[in-house]
Amino acid sequence: MNRVRRFIAVTVIVWLAVDASAQDVNVTPAKGQSPEQMQKDMAECQGLAMQSTGYSPAAPPSNSTATTQRGGRLRGATTGAVAGAAAAEVRGNRNEEIYDSATHDQREDYRRNQAASAAAAGAVISGSRQRRDRRRARKNTASQANAGEEAYTQAYSGCMMGRNYTVSP
Repeated sequence: MNRVRRFIAVTVIVWLAVDASAQDVNVTPAKGQSPEQMQKDMAECQGLAMQSTGYSPAAPPSNSTATTQRGGRLRGATTGAVAGAAAAEVRGNRNEEIYDSATHDQREDYRRNQAASAAAAGAVISGSRQRRDRRRARKNTASQANAGEEAYTQAYSGCMMGRNYTVSP
């Protein structure tokens, strides 16, 4: 009876280790290996898989590895404000008669309003670009993590099959 409990305990531990480390891979002995030998082989294959792929299921890469730029809206607003003020000046020069008849304060108000409108548009456009770039960076990080996980699982499975275990997804 004691032997049965020990076997069940070892089997549960092995099952949990396989599930946690080999990402949905089922391993069963093909040549009658003992639970102790299976645990030893699993640990060695996990180490080899981590070493060969650089991926660790216990510490998968996080999304924080993607560097994101900050201040995109501010840069966009600044660029927009400069462009808006310059465009207002150009438009004013095109309509010289009307622009020249306006007072200095009216011309300044016109340029300020144009700069503010362009700054708002620049902030929106730059914010949109920044969010798009952030999404792309997250997507790339996720796809790299998936590739690492797949490479790890493949290396682990190959190692276990080489040691006469049946491996199934």
